[in-house]
Amino acid sequence: MSDLGLPAQIRACLFDLDGVVTRTAVVHAAAWKETFDTFLREHGGGGQRPFDAAHDYDEYVDGLPRADGVRSFLASRGITLPEGSPDDPPDASTVQGLGNRKNDLVLRKIREGGVEAYDTTLEYIREVRARGLATAIVSSSKNCLDVLRAVDAAGLFDVRIDGVVAAERGLPGKPRPDTFLAAAADLGVDPSQAAVFEDALAGMDAGRAGRFGRVIGVDRVGQAEALRAHGADVVVQDLAELAGPAEGTRSVGGER
Repeated sequence: MSDLGLPAQIRACLFDLDGVVTRTAVVHAAAWKETFDTFLREHGGGGQRPFDAAHDYDEYVDGLPRADGVRSFLASRGITLPEGSPDDPPDASTVQGLGNRKNDLVLRKIREGGVEAYDTTLEYIREVRARGLATAIVSSSKNCLDVLRAVDAAGLFDVRIDGVVAAERGLPGKPRPDTFLAAAADLGVDPSQAAVFEDALAGMDAGRAGRFGRVIGVDRVGQAEALRAHGADVVVQDLAELAGPAEGTRSVGGER
């Protein structure tokens, strides 16, 4: 499977959603910034450093389940909140309430701006499936299915492990490998026979921890070295770069 950029033993491909399949990572970053900056102004009197949509997004929230992202970022500012419950209103000063505020914002931004897919990713997935490899979408988002339907891509995946499924099964999110391992198990393959495609540092950590056959970092924001440091075997800016000469004779974004 050299022209797919994958080792010969790979039988399944596990794809993250935001930043790999769809162009929604920037929408999530903007929603997080609005959510956290408003909270910090309301509760810190403007003395706290605002949310950085690049560094803080990558470091504390990207790829994590929503509540984990809230806890992680607030901890970076020395703030703790009560956990609350999943049905807390978005103005509640709880972890769950703040997460719900962010979700309302991201859904509004998606409704107003729409959703775009990376066409080269969809082409790559179609080629993967044409070669007989199984595919799964693995995302912490509870809106995953709606987003896939919006870009007409729901039918490209044999298995979906998203925020809804993870909650139903009690699976911890990234950087733990459990959601990726569940996708591989549902597809009937060993982790060594599966490739992980991720743009988040937490996703790299999950791929490395799960001992997957190939961990591919998709660098959309100029963090290639960080992706390698967190476990990427290969880093590309676009999945189209994976097509090329036989493995061992090419260099795709550098390998560790």
